[in-house]
Amino acid sequence: MIVVTGATGHLGHLVVEGLLEKVPAREIAAVARNPDKARDLAARGVEVRQADYSKPETLGRALAGGEKVLLISSSEVGKRAAQHAAVIDAAKRAGVRLLAYTSLLRAQTSRMALAEEHKATEAAIRASGLPHVFLRNGWYLENYTENLAPALQHGAIVGSAGTGRVAAAARADYAAAAVAVLTGAGQPKEIYELAGDVPFTMAELAAEVSRQAGKPVRYQDLPPAQYEAVLTGAGLPGPFAKILADSDVWAAQGDLDDSTGELRRLIGRPTTTLAAAVAAALRR
Repeated sequence: MIVVTGATGHLGHLVVEGLLEKVPAREIAAVARNPDKARDLAARGVEVRQADYSKPETLGRALAGGEKVLLISSSEVGKRAAQHAAVIDAAKRAGVRLLAYTSLLRAQTSRMALAEEHKATEAAIRASGLPHVFLRNGWYLENYTENLAPALQHGAIVGSAGTGRVAAAARADYAAAAVAVLTGAGQPKEIYELAGDVPFTMAELAAEVSRQAGKPVRYQDLPPAQYEAVLTGAGLPGPFAKILADSDVWAAQGDLDDSTGELRRLIGRPTTTLAAAVAAALRR
C-alpha cells in the first residue's frame, strides 16, 4: 500500500493521479483532513482516509498498512515541525518501509527562514531510523503564475529577488518525481535535489508574461521591507509575508538556482518551461 498524505492539496492530488497510472487503485490510500474533498479519488477506487497533522490520534489508522508513505509538508508554516513529527512517529509505529518527504531545495545549507522547519523534519526522520527519501523541491512555477491578475492590472511584478535566477518547475514535475520514487524498483537515493531545467530571473518572468499577454509588464525590485509591506497590503498574514520577502532576499543570492538536472533525469523528460506555465495560466 502506498499512502499519500495531504492528498487533496495541489501537489498531493497530482501525486495520486500519477500513481493511478502506475499501480492499481486498491494499492493507494489518500489521506485528507476533509475526505469530502477527495470524492473524485474515492470514485476511482482509491481508499480515502481521514487524518489531521495536528491531531496525532488520527494518524495511526491513516498510515496503517502503509508500505511506502509520502509525507507532503504541511502548509501551516510555523507549525510544520511538530505536525511532521507526529506523522513520523505514526509511520514508525506502523512499520513503514519507506518514508518520502517533500523538503526544500538544498535544505541543509539553505539560508532561507523557510528552510528551518524542513531541516528539523529531516533531522527527525533520520533520528527515527525509518528508511527514507528527501525530495528537496525547488520553487514552483505556480508561485509566479497562479495569480497574474495584479501584474497585468498594474503592469508590474514586484519582489526583492534582484537578478537572482530561480530554477522553478511545475507542481506536475515534482509530483512525477514523487511517483517515480514511490513506484521505482530497488532502494532510491536518500536525497534528490529537484529543480527546473532552465532558471530565470524575475525580469525574464515579467518579459515572458508581457510577451504572451500582449501588454507591458515589468519587474520592479523593492527593498525587502517594502516588498513585505506590499504583501501584507494585499492581505497576506504578516509572518508569511516576512517569510516570502526573506525567500526573495536569498533567491537574489542564488539559493533557488540549480543546474544539476536531477529532476529531469528522475522523471525522464524535460521539466515544464516558463513559457508553458505562463501560457497555461493565461488560458485560465
